[in-house]
Amino acid sequence: VRIILYLALGQGVRRLHVSAAFNAKAKVSMSRFEPSNYVSYEKLNENVNIVRKRLNRPLTLSEKIVYGHLDDPVGQDIARGHTYLRLRPDRVAMQDATAQMAMLQFISSGLPCVAVPSTIHCDHLIEAQIGGAKDLARAKDINAEVYNFLASAGAKYGVGFWKPGSGIIHQIILENYAYPGVLLIGTDSHTPNGGGLGSICIGVGGADAVDVMAGIPWELKCPKVIGVKLTGKLSGWTSPKDVILKVAGILTVKGGTGAIVEYHGPGVDSISCTGMATICNMGAEIGATTSVFPYNHRMKTYLEKTGRGDIASLADHYADLLVPDPGCEYDSIVEINLDELKPHINGPFTPDLAHPMADIGATAAKNGWPLEVKVGLIGSCTNSSYEDMGRSASVAKQALDKGLKCKAAFTITPGSEQIRATIERDGYSKILGDVGGMVLANACGPCIGQWDRRDVKKGEKNTIVTSYNRNFTARNDANPATHAFVASPEIVTALAIAGTLDFNPEVDYLTAANGEKFKLEPPSADELPKLDFDPGQDTYQHPPAEGGSKLRVDVSPTSTRLQLLEPFDKWAGGDLEDLQVLIKVKGKCTTDHISAAGPWLKFRGHLDNISNNMLIGAVNIENDGINKIKNQLTGEYGGVPDVARHYKANGLSWVVVGDDNYGEGSSREHAALEPRHLGGRCIIVKSFARIHETNLKKQGMLPLTFQIPADYDKIRPDDKISIKGLANFTPGKPLSAVVKHSDGSKDDFQLNHTFNETQIEWFQAGSALNRMKELQ
Repeated sequence: VRIILYLALGQGVRRLHVSAAFNAKAKVSMSRFEPSNYVSYEKLNENVNIVRKRLNRPLTLSEKIVYGHLDDPVGQDIARGHTYLRLRPDRVAMQDATAQMAMLQFISSGLPCVAVPSTIHCDHLIEAQIGGAKDLARAKDINAEVYNFLASAGAKYGVGFWKPGSGIIHQIILENYAYPGVLLIGTDSHTPNGGGLGSICIGVGGADAVDVMAGIPWELKCPKVIGVKLTGKLSGWTSPKDVILKVAGILTVKGGTGAIVEYHGPGVDSISCTGMATICNMGAEIGATTSVFPYNHRMKTYLEKTGRGDIASLADHYADLLVPDPGCEYDSIVEINLDELKPHINGPFTPDLAHPMADIGATAAKNGWPLEVKVGLIGSCTNSSYEDMGRSASVAKQALDKGLKCKAAFTITPGSEQIRATIERDGYSKILGDVGGMVLANACGPCIGQWDRRDVKKGEKNTIVTSYNRNFTARNDANPATHAFVASPEIVTALAIAGTLDFNPEVDYLTAANGEKFKLEPPSADELPKLDFDPGQDTYQHPPAEGGSKLRVDVSPTSTRLQLLEPFDKWAGGDLEDLQVLIKVKGKCTTDHISAAGPWLKFRGHLDNISNNMLIGAVNIENDGINKIKNQLTGEYGGVPDVARHYKANGLSWVVVGDDNYGEGSSREHAALEPRHLGGRCIIVKSFARIHETNLKKQGMLPLTFQIPADYDKIRPDDKISIKGLANFTPGKPLSAVVKHSDGSKDDFQLNHTFNETQIEWFQAGSALNRMKELQ
């Protein structure tokens, strides 16, 4: 045991016999905001021992944490990649754009208070325009109705509320709520960020959050486990971001689907806790359920520095629980030698198109990608830690010392109020500002399209480089001609200074103000501040201690931002006959294509208004057009939402046909709610991304996949499709499709599904929320 502890915690390990205050039965609060909710390693350990004995094999770390939260560890059927697990997460976190619909659904449930600790984080609705303070003030004014709704709903139902300006949800979670062994679900796809602190943090749709807040066991298909073995050490210009950029290039945007990525090996100890969080955060871009690192001394130090030394001491006591069992087996293994890993840059238009920095110049020239870097953007939930800002400032300081400033525009997004205040105190903000940077609000900003960009016209071909996580077409600035590349913050800073994509700081020279040539030295910075973190302004609203039963949450019937929900109709009991193909989608179709963000974020609490963006970014295979489909009732062409509304008004239900990995990207359940609201019944594709498939099921839709992917080619844009076999809808039994073509001919084929018995009940009831009400 001593050997295992030593390996897990490194040279700074304390004696095994921790003080009696942190023995196995010690009560340690999950967070300073919830002093009466306690870390329960004893229960976790008990469940893990039950499951390990049942399975009679060593367990991976992710299995320990997931199976340790089983509702029924004795009776639960467990088979990786096959069975559905019923889990009891420890807590829920929601960002403001998705919290609106989640809280509207919770209100519809009729329950008086949340059953587990839950929080709302205001980070998505702040548009980057002219600078942090003014942008925040404008957002508070524009979004006052939504912020008031979320604050009052949080107070009434016992949900903590982080006000606008507090920071990005994932940074707040890392600083306050994540800890080794916790199971947390969040209504944002980058919730896995918490894996950097040894947590299992999973992105979900709002309806899943409602289940957990209602005290209902949460369902998750038993994940496979991909092991990533790290050897060697990070050094020089290579950063934690380069690990996940490399992994994304290996596994692609769907290579992690249905799996948890578990990092292990001797290379782990060379990565900071916040660096591990960066790697886990961007695991969303390979479709992974989540990612996780084993507990070690880097996590212990971070917990202590963020005021959670008591949790660190308790974790020390249970350290063998918080690392994989020796001899555990992974479904597949990727090996990366950090000694050999070089800085990478991924893009454009997809986060898995990986290039070593040494190659990007030639590749860009060959493909006609613009070499001039127009804007460099650092920060976001992926890379806004104290260490990230310090390494970027280290690069910027070298340029300033030689009389240089950025040739490109340059923006900095602090991850939280705590990071903003601390980097301001420690001089990083001044350095980054002096080199030409503009500090934005503590929010998501340009990463999610909240960017009032004015330096290029829409349609103008240009290049930007970011330390963000996603770079889908038009995601950052609504310009489909923007070539967005993703790299580490220090590489982005170097490229913003050089002003050109083909600058490789490892070998290339800059010209100082006095004409001399010089190379940038590899960045260096403290992992954590030497002084304590400066918390900055207090931006947290506690739920009232006396409860919220006497409080009201009002939604105006004339509001354009918020709308109370009406239940969806139940299944009528028969097959779905003659569904009109609304659109046959060509190629990549992310949740950004299905329900765009940016200016549409303001309607996230109003289902009817947000539905006006349904599939407006998807490519129609009939004409390669965007938001241009044929209305089969009138013969005229129109926008996708307009045609869908016309069909619904005329009693015609419809179906969408799509390609591979349909619905990749964000967790936004609006991409499932909108089709249901506008009369859709079924989505048929070659394959789904995990979160979107679940979201569709939750809203009473039928997400189905072609048993033979080539059957996609049989469907024509004007077809009508009948779904047969619903009277005997059972788990594991395919449904069938009969396709009627306009020339009178027919095709038929089999359609697979992943519904279990509970999910079939959701479909029959019209939605998971309807089914919840039936059971009350």
